[in-house]
Amino acid sequence: MTATVVRTATIEVLTPGVQTTVQDLHGRRGLWDVGVPPSGAWDDFAFALATRAVGNHRGAAGLEAVAVGPTLRFGQRALICVTGAAHDATVDGRPVELGVVTVVPAGGVLDLGPCGEPGLRSYLAVAGGIAAPLDLGSRATFTLGGFGGHDGRPLTAGTTLPIGRAENLDPPMDVAELLPELRHDWTLRVLAGPHGAPEHLTPDGVAALFAATWTVDHRADRTGVRLIGPTPGWARRDGGEAGLHPSNIHDSAYPIGGIMLAGNTPVIVGPDGPSLGGFVVPCVVIRADRWMLAQLRPGDTVRLDVVSPATAEAVNAERDALLADLHVISPRVATTRSAVPPTAEPDVVLARLDPEGHRPGLVLRRAGDHHLLLEAGPAELDLTVRFWVHLLAERLRAEAVAGISELVEGVRSLLLQADPAVIRPDELAEIVLDHALRIPDPNQVTLDVREVTLPLALDHPLAHEAMARYARSVRPDAPWCPDNVEFIRRVNDLRDRDEVFDIVTAATYLVIGLGDVYLGAPVAVPMDPRHRLVTTKYDPARTWTPQNAVGIGGVYLCVYGMEGPGGYQLVGRTVPVWRHVPGSGARPWLLRQFDRLRFQPVTAAELADLRADIKAGRADLVARPATFSLAEVAAIETEHAAEIATLRARRQAAFADERARWDTR
Repeated sequence: MTATVVRTATIEVLTPGVQTTVQDLHGRRGLWDVGVPPSGAWDDFAFALATRAVGNHRGAAGLEAVAVGPTLRFGQRALICVTGAAHDATVDGRPVELGVVTVVPAGGVLDLGPCGEPGLRSYLAVAGGIAAPLDLGSRATFTLGGFGGHDGRPLTAGTTLPIGRAENLDPPMDVAELLPELRHDWTLRVLAGPHGAPEHLTPDGVAALFAATWTVDHRADRTGVRLIGPTPGWARRDGGEAGLHPSNIHDSAYPIGGIMLAGNTPVIVGPDGPSLGGFVVPCVVIRADRWMLAQLRPGDTVRLDVVSPATAEAVNAERDALLADLHVISPRVATTRSAVPPTAEPDVVLARLDPEGHRPGLVLRRAGDHHLLLEAGPAELDLTVRFWVHLLAERLRAEAVAGISELVEGVRSLLLQADPAVIRPDELAEIVLDHALRIPDPNQVTLDVREVTLPLALDHPLAHEAMARYARSVRPDAPWCPDNVEFIRRVNDLRDRDEVFDIVTAATYLVIGLGDVYLGAPVAVPMDPRHRLVTTKYDPARTWTPQNAVGIGGVYLCVYGMEGPGGYQLVGRTVPVWRHVPGSGARPWLLRQFDRLRFQPVTAAELADLRADIKAGRADLVARPATFSLAEVAAIETEHAAEIATLRARRQAAFADERARWDTR
């Protein structure tokens, strides 16, 4: 009797490579406002070409590998296409040509090999796609958040990946002629803005930014790419209430591909990057060139080429047309440069409105090729302005304005993502301004909110571990080393560290942003100005922060939604503010805009038990119904005006003394 061998449609991971993840083309949509990044294939062009080559639909999942790719055994005959930097890929020892559809026999072994050089990431598409479940609307892996893809993590040896049914697919086609050149010297086309001269950088500083040749730092991953080069030419001494460094601004949302200046270090926001933060963004990489960011290797050089909005629109349209119909567009179109003559006229500001009545002054800025940034009021913390921005965002959501894909509220700003297939940014600007004229007086509005009490372990050991790591490996001479709380005490002219903790736990905080940093993490400000401690953010940023650490930056308090980089001065740790149960349908973010936050001191041991209960679903955040109105804040400011003025003067003097110490070091 002959045994029947049943070949199953699976892939077995023999060796995982450095970091191989399941990704899809578009990633997650509509969750940027709560700190969930899109994720998805970083080199979306290479991924899209591989996906089309094997005939998959555009939502199919594939694999992304970095530095060294995996070795995979196929349980059943499969059609594959490899793109990106897998120059030495083989099937059963035979070379695989990039962009060419290849048959892997049942039991065959694909070795993606090293990625580059040049380039850094490789992509694999399999006919039928990787059959990963949808998680928050996408199959893409977000490793920092621990969800999507294969159990929210990179592949490991022994992992088995299911392949989807290869039915109703398009005919396979080779795409080798369409693959762009990978190199070690790169030119990224960018749109100027949303920030720049003369408010944040000098005109010469902006010119130097675009004239420089930058080097890719070794600290480059899917969250962002750091660049090494000249110090920016700042137009101001500090960020005022937003922080001591001139790069600091009141928290505002970042577009993917935005080049933020984190202190003096440019960082290009990647697909797993943060949605909300407090740094200047002088330019944004255009959509058609974002694939290059995935292929940047440490040591590669980068130049920034400022183009006009019209050029960016034409280049993006070329790329979209190519991917929409690979059969009729010439392969020569898929180059890294556009045939459209570039112009460098920065068209950053689309519209301005002077303040009138209860409406603050407004500036609408370009923030890349498909984002707008609305800024309201002067560059200072004003809860009336913040409330007005919230009312505008709620109106735009309720009206379901066609063409708006995302809305992300900042402290005094609103980032709007425009769907380029539906509306142009300048057209969207007109619609937004029309709605802005219809917002009611925020002083006459009362919100139904919650008062949420969070346990807080002050001086938590992991907060001190983060400080110690920074002092050892990043900047040992930083003014906030070795103890962040001592730094806060010093720059606020307080008696001792206990007074710092007394203020933190006495305050009622108002949540005025979500997703800073990541996964529903709140940015909040004390309702009472007497409780507004002033600090600055780390420069350069920390490379590691414990999950749910609590920190202060500028006048703002943040709870870190997950482990990762950060810059706020740490005072302790609390419970998770994000609880994701895949498949449950429950909303994973636990806080809301304009929730009122209080902190209850607990020990580190007590916090460990509370954290376990929240994670397991045995307990929820302690919350009760409440309201918020600007009248409440106005009453505090009126009753305690003299004390507020005295405290503010003391803090400003201590702030100045600290800066003087920096200048003499």
